[in-house]
Amino acid sequence: MSPGIGVLYTLSATLGGGWKAGFWASVGCTIATVIHIIVAMAGLAAVLHTSAVLFQTIKFSGVAYLLWMAWAVLNDRGGLSVRPVTSVTSMRLVSRGILLNILNPKLPLFFMAFIPQFVPAGSSPALLVELGMVFTIMTFTVFMGYVTLASTGRQRVLQSATAMNWLRRAFSASFAALGFKLAIEKT
Repeated sequence: MSPGIGVLYTLSATLGGGWKAGFWASVGCTIATVIHIIVAMAGLAAVLHTSAVLFQTIKFSGVAYLLWMAWAVLNDRGGLSVRPVTSVTSMRLVSRGILLNILNPKLPLFFMAFIPQFVPAGSSPALLVELGMVFTIMTFTVFMGYVTLASTGRQRVLQSATAMNWLRRAFSASFAALGFKLAIEKT
């Protein structure tokens, strides 16, 4: 439940476009989680873990994207703006959420390390699918909790220029900090 890249994106989408935009951002981030679970179950996470070049390529693509997002939020531009918008389509929100979370190389590594702890030797692949589904449902539920919280105070925040400036700077700093943190991570 601790805020990460997907949560920041979902919150900015909710503040900018309301509950519906937050919902679609959550869908995109959750789809990326499903993709990462499938990758981990297929064993590609092991390849990512053993290929330093592949890992670094994905990692620094993620860093570049996070820094671009920080710049866009700081300049209050595009779909990452925290001011009210009506022109962003649900498909665009979903695709941004997928791209944002798919570029996080730590997710498949997390699944590779986390899920096997709950799978006894010789169990059927159905158990992996079941664990993946439970994790996916939990992820979407947490995202929607953030969406609900952000949408309830949205109007009050949007009416305050001070709050909007603070949010813009806070989101921008958060995206930049996540990018720098990812850049210095060893694994």
